[in-house]
Amino acid sequence: MIIDVARFIDAERPYWEELERLLEQLKNDPARRLPFEQVQRLHYLYERCSADLSRVGTFTSEPRLRQSLESLVARAYAEIHETRAKSRIDVKGALLAFPRAVRRHRAALALSVAVTLLGAAFGGFAVRHDPRAKAVLIPFPNLTGSPAERVKQEESARSDRLAGEKATFSAQLMTHNIRTTILAMAAGVTWGAGTLILLFYNGVLLGAVVTDYVAANQTAFVAGWLLPHGSIEIPAILIGGQAGLVLAFALIGWGGRESRAERFRAVSHDLFALMGGAAAMLVWAGFVEAFISQYHQPVIPYGLKIAFGICELAGLAAFLSLAGRE
Repeated sequence: MIIDVARFIDAERPYWEELERLLEQLKNDPARRLPFEQVQRLHYLYERCSADLSRVGTFTSEPRLRQSLESLVARAYAEIHETRAKSRIDVKGALLAFPRAVRRHRAALALSVAVTLLGAAFGGFAVRHDPRAKAVLIPFPNLTGSPAERVKQEESARSDRLAGEKATFSAQLMTHNIRTTILAMAAGVTWGAGTLILLFYNGVLLGAVVTDYVAANQTAFVAGWLLPHGSIEIPAILIGGQAGLVLAFALIGWGGRESRAERFRAVSHDLFALMGGAAAMLVWAGFVEAFISQYHQPVIPYGLKIAFGICELAGLAAFLSLAGRE
């Protein structure tokens, strides 16, 4: 029982106020993580205020003080024993989930790259040894003609053919490439066969076009044309293929003891991370292709475009290999 109420309040009020300040800080910043010493202090203050509440309950002349302490103790109890995840958007965690997922499934990425390179080798070999194959392998009319004539036409253009249409052209590129990448992942449900075919076909197109321009001594043009956007776009499509192969591996199981549902749950977060990261890359690639890649020398020197593409590729490689490492 409390004998001197005023003295009791004067002695204990600093602890009540300290606990209230700490609870207000946590309320104003839900994402804040307390160091271990402050966690211990919070628990001590909670226990002390609970004991004070029990003592005040024996003194009926202070109902307002009792109500104030009851509210304070209830808030502290809710904060200490809260079990629900606090709703907040972890932007950094979402960003770092992408490179971690890429590294976690590096075997699938290696297979995606290998199949694409195999297709590129086939496309290059076909065009180099049979010029008529270009019309069959390359479905784009503006790429089936003479590379030298196209380069001459592009370099002598007097007007901006994308004037007033850059945003529309960029959006079309983004939509098409994102659709292709999603298709590469979704095709994983065909036990990976659809994904492998799509990767091989993309490689054939790339190899045929590059070989055609290099054989015509237009290496600087094709490098300056493809590198600014291709250094991001091609890896994004490869990552889409990686996601499709991850899906296929989960579907097949390779003799593991987990059920198919368990395998799908295990890779679901990584699939979302891979596709989200690839989509963001393709948005950037579409912007670059519309505003940089389609403008050639003398408007933008080839050396500058090639250097820009190499810097993009180096930055992407550093991000995927280093970001999010513990």
